Amino acid sequence: MAPLPFTEIPANRRRQLLQIARTAIARRLQPNQRMPECIFSEEGWNRLAACFVTLHQGDSHRLRGCIGTLKAELALTHAVAYYAEQAAFEDPRFDPLTAAELLSIEIEISLLSPLTELLIGSEAELLQSLRPGIDGLWLQAGSHRATFLPQVWQQLADPVEFVVQLKLKAGLAKDHWDQSFRCWRYSVESFSESDPALRLRHANPDCSGSGGDDSGLNRGVC
Repeated sequence: MAPLPFTEIPANRRRQLLQIARTAIARRLQPNQRMPECIFSEEGWNRLAACFVTLHQGDSHRLRGCIGTLKAELALTHAVAYYAEQAAFEDPRFDPLTAAELLSIEIEISLLSPLTELLIGSEAELLQSLRPGIDGLWLQAGSHRATFLPQVWQQLADPVEFVVQLKLKAGLAKDHWDQSFRCWRYSVESFSESDPALRLRHANPDCSGSGGDDSGLNRGVC
């Protein structure tokens, strides 16, 4: 089935997706939590989607976990549930989330557009092609790879620093460049529990729509 165009997710569905993500995390900590089966069987929810789930903690919105995929391989609801759980318990940069932290985290979901490869021959061409604040960037050089979501521009507004930090994240020297470099850009539609219109953090997802591998272009941390 074709990937889901990320612009087709209305507000009521976003609210449900956030609740799916929270329930997926909660059921690892509280086994009695269950995901309504109708969420996974409704028309339109089984379209493939690429997404990242990010967890923030506290008033400072400190990063607490972020994992997702650049390739649409799972149905939307399954992808959100799976990567929410991965972000909470499998991000290698953090300890697994505890039950005591569950109520203090804020969940953000980023739905990704298809990747577009940038036809570049130098780092200067890469820098000229980037759209600060818009582009997410996936970088690959041999066995080294890493991505930054567009939200990272909020901390790294300078394109030079954006690329330098992405290279460091990929395990490369900050001044490294060779002909093996390949880069792809993408955009996202992101939404979080901090949005007042979507803030139904502790509600159960319903079916009415009314409330509340690192071996390729695939899984990664943001």
